[in-house]
Parts: sequence; structure tokens; C-alpha cells
Amino acid sequence: MADIKSPSGILTAEGLVKRFGEVTAVNELSLDIRKGEILALLGPNGAGKTVTISMLCGLLKPDKGHIIFNGKALDQKTRRIIGLCPQSIVIWPKQTCREQLIFMGEMHNMSDKECRQRAEDLMEAFHLTEKSHKLAATLSGGMQRRLNLALALMHNPKLLVLDEPEAGLDPQSRVLVREYVRQWVGPAERTVILTTHNMDEADRMADRVAIIDHGSLLVLDTPDILKRNIGEGDVLEMELNVNSELAQKACQALKSIVNTISVQNNSLIIRARRTIELLPAIIQKVKEIGITPGDINLRGNTLEDVFIALTGRRLRE
Repeated sequence: MADIKSPSGILTAEGLVKRFGEVTAVNELSLDIRKGEILALLGPNGAGKTVTISMLCGLLKPDKGHIIFNGKALDQKTRRIIGLCPQSIVIWPKQTCREQLIFMGEMHNMSDKECRQRAEDLMEAFHLTEKSHKLAATLSGGMQRRLNLALALMHNPKLLVLDEPEAGLDPQSRVLVREYVRQWVGPAERTVILTTHNMDEADRMADRVAIIDHGSLLVLDTPDILKRNIGEGDVLEMELNVNSELAQKACQALKSIVNTISVQNNSLIIRARRTIELLPAIIQKVKEIGITPGDINLRGNTLEDVFIALTGRRLRE
């Protein structure tokens, strides 16, 4: 990938390198993260995601390269307006929900009035109000996860980093978190960096997706563009209702316009990129040899298909 030449976003990373002994965890990584977007940072285990977000938050210093946040070099002062919700739940088990939210606000120099109001707003938003006086240790895992996110949001950061935010949440809680984050970004144009292994989550939430592997950036674009251009493509199943000889003839006729085609149970199984754009030509070809197509089913290329095409099927430690 080309280096970023003209920083334009809220956070720009240029040529980041981080080594641990002989292992290069991040290798010449450049990102330009836009104001007001949700960026999903995806990669297999060991790809360098955690090290990357640690550098972007100022928790790790890169061996090479630099980070510009909100127009300034990332330092102790500027990183205070970044919120981090780690994958591991980090709460104070012997404090109540309200106490630790207020404590977090105090650490960010918020006034007592601001702390109390913000704590009440967040507990209401994440359905924790009824548990406000309960010790965090007594909460369910899903409630602790929601409290973890509320703590990251307490000081109303300009940039929020979410590391697997939906892990351990039930479907209702996932929807709640997803909708809140989207609303939080909203008109104020706040920014979110999201890491996840859930491709559906990334597809639903992200404006753009960055996929990294072996510490290097492979692609960065919108989910729709990635799904249109990378991977084996959409899967189209077309019923033919003809004998096998005529079905094979249709198969041969279509080989010039699609990637992969086969006949299964008297249906054509077609795989190609941008299949929906090819559908009129596919139907025309079939009709030219005297076949009237039956039912047609289409499964679109997914973000998981894109991810596997770029990073392979090999299991990672």
C-alpha cells in the first residue's frame, strides 16, 4: 500500500514499525482515519491489530514512523481525548456502577456536576440505571461489558477505540451497543476504530474496513467496494428443469462470462464477482439455447469471503 502523502483525517499514522526482538509485529503501516467515520480494523490472530491500536492510543511507542492526532503529534496530553474499551473487561469490582463512572470522570478533570450527569446519562443509555448502586462484581457478564464501554465514553472522547466490543453480549445487547455507537458518532463527527472477528458486525457498523496481516495493510475501503472486487464472488443458483444434457450445454455457454459454474441437482451454480450485473446476460445466454430459467437465488459475496481471500484459510495461533 502507498504511504499517506497528505494527512487529512483526525488520526494519521505514517510508516509505523514495531518490533519485539526479532519479530516485526507492525511493518510500515500507514492509515488515514477520517473524522466522523467508523473504521473496522480486521486481521487474523497475530496480524498486529492489538499492537497497532496500542500505538494509535499512545500506549506503545512505535520504533519507526509517527502518529498525528487531531492535527498534533500524539503525546500524553492529546491522548487524553481518546477513549479505549479493551477486549478484556476492566472495571473496579468493589465499586458500584455510579461510583466508578464518576471516578473515571474525575480522573479526566470533569466537574462534580458533569460527572454525575454524564454517569446518569450513560447508565440510562446502557440500561444500567437499576444496577447503579450494585457492586460491579455482582453484575452479569453482559452488564460488565456494557459498563466497560460506558467507562471508555465517560469523558466524551473525540476518538473511541473498541476492541471486540460485542464479545459476550446477547443479540439484544449487541443491537443496543451498535445503535448507541452509531448515534454517538452522529452529527458531532466523532470517530471510532473497531476491531472484531465478527465480519457481520464489521459489515453492519463500519464505513470503511482495513484488513491487515503480518503487520502490513492489505486493503482499506468501504465494505461494499471490497465485496464487489475481492474474493470468488457472489453465488447464483438457477433452476433449469431440463435434462442433464441441456443443463451441461447451458453450463458450457456461460463459461465465457462467469468465474466458476457447475450443475447440481438440475440447477446451475454460478460464482462470479458482480453477479447481479451479469444476471441479464446470464439469462439471455440460457434462453438462447432454449431454456426458460426457473427460480433464481443469490447469495452475495460477504466480508468474510473477502477476508479469507486476502488472508487465507490457514489457522492462526
